[in-house]
Amino acid sequence: MKVAVVGATGMVGRVMIKLLMERNFPVTELIPVASEKSVGSEIEFQGLPVKVVSMEDAAARKPHIALFSAGGGTSTEWAPKFAEVGCTVIDNSSAWRMSPDHKLIVPEINANELTKTDKIIANPNCSTIQMVMALAPLHKEFWLKRIVVSTYQSITGTGKKAVEQMQNEREGKTGEMVYPYKIDQNCLPHCDVFMDNDYTKEEMKLVKETQKILGDNEIGVAATAVRVPVMGGHSESVNVTFHKEFLLSDVRKILKETPGVVLQDNPTMNIYPMPLHAHNKDEVFVGRLRIDNTMPNTLNMWIVADNLRKGAATNAIQIAEYLVEKELVGVS
Repeated sequence: MKVAVVGATGMVGRVMIKLLMERNFPVTELIPVASEKSVGSEIEFQGLPVKVVSMEDAAARKPHIALFSAGGGTSTEWAPKFAEVGCTVIDNSSAWRMSPDHKLIVPEINANELTKTDKIIANPNCSTIQMVMALAPLHKEFWLKRIVVSTYQSITGTGKKAVEQMQNEREGKTGEMVYPYKIDQNCLPHCDVFMDNDYTKEEMKLVKETQKILGDNEIGVAATAVRVPVMGGHSESVNVTFHKEFLLSDVRKILKETPGVVLQDNPTMNIYPMPLHAHNKDEVFVGRLRIDNTMPNTLNMWIVADNLRKGAATNAIQIAEYLVEKELVGVS
């Protein structure tokens, strides 16, 4: 099983490589790929140094699976070229997510949609993944009507330079500004670029991707995405209205029994999800469950996950694991 990791030197790429080892994915040859300035450098995999190669060299090696995390432009140009040589691409950018010809997959929810013909598979946005992980089982039971979500997103979602900006600010150093304002001791209601409707691209991802993954374009989603000076993961305050009545006890039972979801909901004991505790974990943590008495059939909840793991790398590798398990990817 030849596996390429495109964007191998980036934050998500490094976590992907780490998880391939942690999860004992059947890699016989790792092909790390990065920008031209990194070609020839080495990364460590399974205790051995492996040289970083160019996109051209990686495609020529005909990997069975390629995990892409190098931005939309790279994916748009190169994912089809990898697919042409028989490789199955799992792409972490936004390039293919809303394409009607490509599937948007969270394995616990809709991996059964995948077939051998799917050569480019989209990995959803990090904030979408953790939200739908908690909402999908509730949607099956009570039928989602409307979601209002406010996110508290880690700077790691922006990348290494954002982490460096915050560290520089904390140490009193000057350096490159990734955000238009200081991030330390601040909150920026500005994730990604603003669009014509005054929502950001990140906010609209939550709308469109949620509808696509859950297979229901009638679900109303209103989102506000905020960047916060946190390293461990993303948090979300979610207010959700269902078509059907529900009991809080039933909601707790469903979430407790959902694979990949951990219920942390005992406020009297100060037990609730926090990015501090979600860091370096693969589960989605849910708590602060409350009935919203101002609206019928409405629930408040708090959802936290490590955005580099389940929000990106882990979800991508879980897709790859499913492909291998179901023999949907060829091995020569």
